[in-house]
Amino acid sequence: MPSHLSADRPAAQPPGRGSVDALISQTRRLKGDVDAVRRGAEEDDGPDHPRGRWQRALCDLALHQLNDLDEHLAQLRDGPLPTAPTPDPATPPQGSLLSRVGSAEWNLLTDEASWSGELYRILGRDPAAPPLTLDELPSLVLDEDRPKLTAMVTNCLVDARPIDGEFRIARRDGDVRTVHMMGEPVLDTDGSTASMWAVLRDVSELRRSQRVVSETRDSLHHQREAARTEHRLAVELQEAVLPPWRGSLRLPHRGPRTLDLAARRLQASTTTLIGGDWYDALELTGGETLLSVGDLTGQGVGVTSNMTMLLGAVRGMAMAGAQPGQLMAWLNQLLDATVQPALGSAICCRYRPGTRTLVWAQAGHPAPLLFRDGTGRALSAPDGVLLGATSGPGYGQAEETLQVGDLLLLHTDGLVPGHTGTAAANLLLDLAPRLTGDRTAEDCVRTVVEEFGAGEREDNACLLAVKVTS
Repeated sequence: MPSHLSADRPAAQPPGRGSVDALISQTRRLKGDVDAVRRGAEEDDGPDHPRGRWQRALCDLALHQLNDLDEHLAQLRDGPLPTAPTPDPATPPQGSLLSRVGSAEWNLLTDEASWSGELYRILGRDPAAPPLTLDELPSLVLDEDRPKLTAMVTNCLVDARPIDGEFRIARRDGDVRTVHMMGEPVLDTDGSTASMWAVLRDVSELRRSQRVVSETRDSLHHQREAARTEHRLAVELQEAVLPPWRGSLRLPHRGPRTLDLAARRLQASTTTLIGGDWYDALELTGGETLLSVGDLTGQGVGVTSNMTMLLGAVRGMAMAGAQPGQLMAWLNQLLDATVQPALGSAICCRYRPGTRTLVWAQAGHPAPLLFRDGTGRALSAPDGVLLGATSGPGYGQAEETLQVGDLLLLHTDGLVPGHTGTAAANLLLDLAPRLTGDRTAEDCVRTVVEEFGAGEREDNACLLAVKVTS
């Protein structure tokens, strides 16, 4: 850009081609690297994830600026473009740098103006029309931006300050464009301002890209805040309804202790969302004990809310005397009638200490595992489909007589990472030599967690260990 030191200084010579070519090569390598990062962001998070949209918007902005830099350097290498407007139909491609950068000079002594052909295209003017003077230029500018342009031009002409600012113009086709103007005064030999020279650049697409980055960043921030709030609410709900005891629990609270219990909830390592897993142990009237575990599909506050409702219903119906099979049927009706349909699996057991009898029912859930004398097996499951899967199904009921020293493991699917169903049960049964004997329920839970709780976990899980002590 011309210096304001002298109006008749010699023209600057373009730098050597070799150094500029090296910069162009570096810029193009950077463009390839940024494009690779953009593709990776889309593959990692998918096209609709807020974080992915923000990352891609940043990459698009970087590519936009690198494309401009590439073409700037090419123009620097090849020398200045002709400044006289020509009606040559071979105009630069729409959106290219050459169609977005124009130049102008206003001679204050002769009141003449000279515009480049690119500036006519930027401002949407007819190339055959005379260029606008500095007094006429504000007629293209939006009303709210005219004071800014007037102040920049006045400071340049009066105080010899460089121009560096943006304003919006309204073209004849109705399109509003954002123009960035950089200019300097050219001084006469007596120090007075003889003319003003400026480069005007259409930065509309650049500003649009920056707005997209800002909007997607804000969207990502709001999404993260919403996720943190949802996680906190889900945790509070879960902690409010799951049993408050930690470590071992012995039931019943009065009289001889017949059961030793311990439980653990394992959080997924791939998500911060809370699922619908639950475990429960509740002393019932007559000395019996309710044991239950369950899992609702999905994650988040809605699922945790449904889990809270189901667990409250299980406790209430069990306290009212409902047997496990009937209780499962009523739970299915309750889940089927919820506003947000959901699927769930569950086990419900009533333990009768007088006869050491376990009466239980299941709804599409892994069967309890019984460990005795160094071996283990899964209990034979009665009929039962997933909760919420269909209306009016029947749920069977089974009984198992336990012995002193027996250990029961009740768990939700996902306890064994990477395995479900029979495969997960077999891996748990392989722990039989380590789970039997004089060990407490808490010892058994610790053994299972040490074996299967340390690695990556894709799903939340719950484990309830029940040991018959008398």
